[in-house]
Amino acid sequence: MRWKIWCGPARRGEREMIEYGNPDIRELRFERFRSRVEARGEQWIDVEVSLELAEGSKVPDGIVELGALIVCTRRGDIVEIVPQDEGRDCEYQFTEQEKEQLRTYYEREVRPTVEQMS
Repeated sequence: MRWKIWCGPARRGEREMIEYGNPDIRELRFERFRSRVEARGEQWIDVEVSLELAEGSKVPDGIVELGALIVCTRRGDIVEIVPQDEGRDCEYQFTEQEKEQLRTYYEREVRPTVEQMS
């Protein structure tokens, strides 16, 4: 199984990507996105997203190159949004607000390309 479930209270005023087992959460704001779309087998489309953070956002210690993998069906529906470090899964997960930023980008900029691939 790829995901572990995170449980724990957030400290007031602290919001960021969620590190497994760490109750501190801070919110990252993304300023720019770049993506690469690739079909994986007959069922899935992988969208690798490079992220630039907005001023004032800081990647958690230990993250070298933050990115995201958006896994979609051939119809373009999002199945999973996974944070990555240097193109590999990492020990963090995105907050709901961070996922929403990625979903919005995907729906506006990437989904039309994915739908043309079917």
